[in-house]
Amino acid sequence: IATSDPKIEQVFQQWRATKALDSPLLKNEDLKAVLNEETPWHRQAQAESQARRNVGILFDQNRLEDETQRALNQLAEQQLDDGRWPWFPGGSANDFITLYITTGFGRLHHLGVQVDREPAFRSLARLDAWMAEMHKDVASRKNFKPEDNHLSHTIALYLYGRSFFLGDQLVDQQYQPSLDFWLDQAKRHWLKLGSLQLQANLAVAMDRFDVPDVSNRIMVSIKERSVNDEEMGMHWPAQAWSQWWYQAPIETQASIIEAFDEVMNDAQAVEDCKVWLLKQKQTQDWETTKATADAIYALLLRGTDLLASDRLVEVELGGIRIQPVDVEAGTGFFEHRKVGGEVTADLSKIKVTKQDEGVAWGSVHWQYFEDIDRVTASGDNPLRLTKELYVKTNTDAGPVLKRVTGDVNVGDELVVRLVLRTDRDLEFVHIRDHRGSGTEPVNVLSSYRWRDGLGYYESTRDTASHFFVDFMRQGTYVFEYSTRVQLRGDYQTGIAMIQCMYAPEFNSHSESIRLTVGQ
Repeated sequence: IATSDPKIEQVFQQWRATKALDSPLLKNEDLKAVLNEETPWHRQAQAESQARRNVGILFDQNRLEDETQRALNQLAEQQLDDGRWPWFPGGSANDFITLYITTGFGRLHHLGVQVDREPAFRSLARLDAWMAEMHKDVASRKNFKPEDNHLSHTIALYLYGRSFFLGDQLVDQQYQPSLDFWLDQAKRHWLKLGSLQLQANLAVAMDRFDVPDVSNRIMVSIKERSVNDEEMGMHWPAQAWSQWWYQAPIETQASIIEAFDEVMNDAQAVEDCKVWLLKQKQTQDWETTKATADAIYALLLRGTDLLASDRLVEVELGGIRIQPVDVEAGTGFFEHRKVGGEVTADLSKIKVTKQDEGVAWGSVHWQYFEDIDRVTASGDNPLRLTKELYVKTNTDAGPVLKRVTGDVNVGDELVVRLVLRTDRDLEFVHIRDHRGSGTEPVNVLSSYRWRDGLGYYESTRDTASHFFVDFMRQGTYVFEYSTRVQLRGDYQTGIAMIQCMYAPEFNSHSESIRLTVGQ
């Protein structure tokens, strides 16, 4: 991937010793509501920055060849006599990890990478025997019927991985009946797999096994279940993501792109799917090497060449075109500031023009001072945050919450409820809720919490409560904490603010609530 386009190395050389290689967590500090040093993610930001700089190793040809050969030698040394690999050196043979490694060799060759595939060839006979053993196992079960569903996630991956080697080594005749059984299972029960990634893999496999009618049906079904919009591209919000390898979101999208390209030759679907991948990277850090490699493989080596054009996006403010200065190589990033008297009402008329194909995004930030009681909640926004206030009273039936609509009294316990709605997955989310000057928090201990399927760190500080969320899926979330009314008077509770620290343009805030405290 790194050497697939000379421009990649050229851009990286221009990035050296610049902030382009800094983690997004460390960029745009002046737009963020909290310093990175005040968050739990400071070390993570430094680690990501170093990882980005380490990409330079990929362009040192001698070192790259040396490390590649060392990795291949390590694989060859650890391969057992029957062609299988253990999960760890010295361990027992593992059929699944053998299938995973062999599939990797197949994908490399399919990309045109010159690599010695002898270790993969040595494993094929054992993998075919394993496939036959699984057939024998299900056939020996009581009340076995060949037309019933016996298709497993592992078999789906086997058919995909084995399809890379059909032109090199056919399945031995003794295993052919078992292969025919599993191909028939795939024809009948592919929809019951419950994994888009494996369904896309099966579409590619069935196409290579010369069963095009099934592969086409699979892809038509996958496309029918998609949601396609201009903002997020083609994606599958109904798909359940989990810790299982076959439900990993980035790898799933990459597999679907591969299937649309190879099976359907659907260029538009490929480009629409790539939009979703790019939008995920805008707000998230791809933590695993597998997800990152699969995503880059899909973005750069399938469909339109995203690196072909260097044309910049044209921006006009108030009818005046902005002249880009200090443009970042590769990404086309630039920024322009207007301060003080330069800011006029005409600047609210913004025109953005993109002259070439592909995706681009940017943001406009308007910073100013305003009386807190005149601040209104953010409107149409990917993030929506509302703040509600309740008085908590203890009754014989248990605690009761009553919405604050009038005066409250000194000593009342107020429950602050923040309701957050997000239309996309986010990482490194910071929420800050200001407290009224006459209230004090009931809980003063900072700790990690788990509520309604969301884990977050809650930190109580002098003027506000802070919530730090590592990962937040699309959906609606509720945060609650209690304060005690200490002083009489008429004052504001302050606004609640949310921001994705990885992409500070994704932010929102609530309105403030006026508190009138009597006796």
